[in-house]
Amino acid sequence: MGVTLDLSRGSSAPTAVKPNLSGLTRKGLAEALVAAEVVKPEKAKMRATQLWRWIHHYGVTDFAMMTDVAKETRAALAEAFSLTRPEIVERQVSKDGTRKWLIRMAPGIEVETVYIPDVGRSGALCVSSQVGCTLNCTFCHTGTQALVRNLTAAEIVAQVQVARDDLSEWPSPKEDRRLSNIVFMGMGEPLYNLDNVADAIDIISDGEGIAISRRRITVSTSGVVPELHELGERTQAMLAISLHATNDALRDVLVPLNKKYPIEQLIAGIRAYPGLSNARRVTFEYVMLKGVNDSPAEALALLKLLKGVPAKINLIPFNPWPGTDYECSSWGAIETFAAILNKAGYASPIRTPRGRDILAACGQLKSESEKVRASARRKAPVEPPEAEGIVV
Repeated sequence: MGVTLDLSRGSSAPTAVKPNLSGLTRKGLAEALVAAEVVKPEKAKMRATQLWRWIHHYGVTDFAMMTDVAKETRAALAEAFSLTRPEIVERQVSKDGTRKWLIRMAPGIEVETVYIPDVGRSGALCVSSQVGCTLNCTFCHTGTQALVRNLTAAEIVAQVQVARDDLSEWPSPKEDRRLSNIVFMGMGEPLYNLDNVADAIDIISDGEGIAISRRRITVSTSGVVPELHELGERTQAMLAISLHATNDALRDVLVPLNKKYPIEQLIAGIRAYPGLSNARRVTFEYVMLKGVNDSPAEALALLKLLKGVPAKINLIPFNPWPGTDYECSSWGAIETFAAILNKAGYASPIRTPRGRDILAACGQLKSESEKVRASARRKAPVEPPEAEGIVV
């Protein structure tokens, strides 16, 4: 069983009434200081640089800790602004070390964020970009929750801050990071919230702050084709595509967005993605569904579809959730599928199921208000994964 710390009965975080500086870009931070008359325009850039390091390099949540800022200015900042973190409603730790936080951004606005150790250089954080989702992918638990709203840049960045608080990773380390990669693979479709996602990436990747390289930030989309080019131009992030099928008939069922942007349009948009090369390959995510998309014929069709695209293919054993009709492919079927791809020269790692016992695995995230209560879930038996694969 996973280890759970339920914080929902603790004192609620105070309602934020002051602008929170944590989610502002450098330019936005300087402009906010001037607008609040905390600093004069000619000193705004300098002061913003000071605050930036305290907020994003040292992770402080109290202006009083900014010792190189005058006391009078610190008092003025505290009067006008906030640095508070959102409320952590629940924190869970899986038996495999995966951590999941249920974070309340505002009343009725909850998201889940997951830290997965031993992924990428050292560990990856799966962040959400929306509360709920509009895509209704039939194999995805998150997709069964209606969209509430987009997350702001501050709320996206706050997920990183919460994780680093819990990992005791302030100030931002240059080496031996526990959190080295960010993946926009949580709740929501990032390209339906591109402005806030792009601002959050600017903040997270800034070298004087959290300093996670853009090449270690991956944005996963189900295929909002018109926004692909702008994503690449604005963020220089790595691209991942939630594919799961090789033909329109099946993908229309699994990923209904395909009806609007069919596979031919999607592949054309991917080929035009800025910076795509053998050094910056696109990742295709392919969930393995028993008797649905896991045959050798489907593997061969996938090779034909991706011919000439610099790519790697993540094979994801389906992670079950309450009420689903899908089953995970057998391990033999997954290995046969992977062997066909590998023989053709594509890296096709099999993603190890992580955090299944706390519903933290791929496709299992959902706000607490919309899912089975944690207390009931912990009493239910947990089926172990069929086998161990390769962590990517």
